[in-house]
Amino acid sequence: MREPLFDLSAEYEQMLNQGIRLSGGDRHFFLIGRVRYLMGILPMDFRPKRILDFGCGIGDTTAYLASMFPAAEVTGVDEADKALEHAVERFGASRVRFERVENISPSYFDLVYVNGVFHHIPPPERISALNLIRQSLSPCGRLALFENNPVEPGARMVMKRIPFDRDAIMISPREAVRLVLESGFQRPAQVRSLFYFPRFLACLRATEVILDRLLLGAQYCALVQK
Repeated sequence: MREPLFDLSAEYEQMLNQGIRLSGGDRHFFLIGRVRYLMGILPMDFRPKRILDFGCGIGDTTAYLASMFPAAEVTGVDEADKALEHAVERFGASRVRFERVENISPSYFDLVYVNGVFHHIPPPERISALNLIRQSLSPCGRLALFENNPVEPGARMVMKRIPFDRDAIMISPREAVRLVLESGFQRPAQVRSLFYFPRFLACLRATEVILDRLLLGAQYCALVQK
């Protein structure tokens, strides 16, 4: 699931920004946008106490989730030891911790956040990964699965520019829904897309909230319940 490049925290950020600079933003723009979008689509009465950042990489999203869900304990998990070491050193705190994937606690988390992980998992292994996530969720817990949208030309172009994404196998929204339902999550899956407009069209971004059902943005989110 993780290539050696993922162990190099500084190089990872440089390579990622190399690709997404076509949009006029950096990785932090997208990080913030995803988390804030997720907060907007979660039910108003859903207040997770324990959040899992599955495939946390260098840990900045884990820390941001903790800042936006101040009543929650947030755990980041990954397979890249150097990235986890960086995450612990930079972001470890009383409510933010980091572990290897195999140390995930079962039936513990209320919300699992996943971004850009599954296109690196070989297709035959994706159901197993989703089963692991579902097992980690408490009853009625939710999974928010973010992936790059293969129908959006910009998303495909960006991935071709990022060395560790060039051989990734993108997942369509329809395929994502099939996978989460096959792994036992409840119907229906709520699927929305985001990041429609690059920076030079930033004046149009306010309209994205009414375009998200078109599933034509650069990323999409599949939100499902255990």
